[in-house]
Amino acid sequence: MTSSLVSTDATSSSMSKPYVLGIDIGGTNTVFGIVDARGTVIATGSIKTQKHAKFEDYIDELYESATALLKVHNAEGKLHGIGIGAPNGNYYNGMIETQVNLPWPAPIPLTKLISEKFGVPAAVTNDANAAAIGEMTYGVARGMKDFIMITLGTGVGSGVVVNGQMVYGADGMAGELGHVIVRRNGRLCGCGREGCLETYCSATGVARTAREFLEARKDEPSILRNIPAEDITSKDVYDAAVAGDKIAKDVFEFTGRVLGEALADFASFTSPEAFIIFGGLSKSGELLMRPLREAFERNNMPMHRGKIKILLSDLKESDAAVLGASALGWEAK
Repeated sequence: MTSSLVSTDATSSSMSKPYVLGIDIGGTNTVFGIVDARGTVIATGSIKTQKHAKFEDYIDELYESATALLKVHNAEGKLHGIGIGAPNGNYYNGMIETQVNLPWPAPIPLTKLISEKFGVPAAVTNDANAAAIGEMTYGVARGMKDFIMITLGTGVGSGVVVNGQMVYGADGMAGELGHVIVRRNGRLCGCGREGCLETYCSATGVARTAREFLEARKDEPSILRNIPAEDITSKDVYDAAVAGDKIAKDVFEFTGRVLGEALADFASFTSPEAFIIFGGLSKSGELLMRPLREAFERNNMPMHRGKIKILLSDLKESDAAVLGASALGWEAK
């Protein structure tokens, strides 16, 4: 799937139905945006993903919020389609296969329910794949044919692009690099396995590491001890690290090292031109990126050393996934 998807499909339908709705279903927030044929995000809105125990109630709120946005911007009745990025969203069958980081029982027939509710066609892909499509079309990956997108949020997602095409695999579920095991018999992951990358290098993984370090280093002072252990967030760890807290800085050192080692392994699969790092945790800057780059180069195969770039996304955090998802909206049938 390349950027030509947007221009080709959008041109034929942009007169009568000039917009698509891009929806990014995250573990914490769901962000949606009205996007035109040129890839301009006209307006965005959001709702809390975890607010409703029933998926039908979540769909109702999403519909009400998105419809209100469409009305305000004179776009009601002008949607060509809807594109969705969702955790474990399957491009082939339109389902959310499992509910990792989501509160509803799976499988969920996502595109069927969304299409019925909004009255227009819908298509879905993995949320990280959607971000990768957005980056390839509008961001630092423009012009690249081989790259891997890594999203660091509530979980760790990835989108793998080879020869200009998203890699979906035989069943639509390829590229789940957040669930590659990086520590055998390690931390229990929401997917049911132990030691997944997500359990160490997500925002929740950073908080978990902080709690473990505080427990293991009981006699060492730390700003983080002023916060109840169960309430510590990755933002708390970042703030403490910026303030010079040794334990907090060590948490980022550990996190960057684990991620750098993992990226070196991933590089052996597809020999990408670049890794694009995206998501809230990427805003930690050199606290994360320095140990990441060092571990990446140290663990790379000799033929890859010094060749593969590690880049930070330059797209607004909400826009990358929304734009990528919107590209699917033009081809939805």
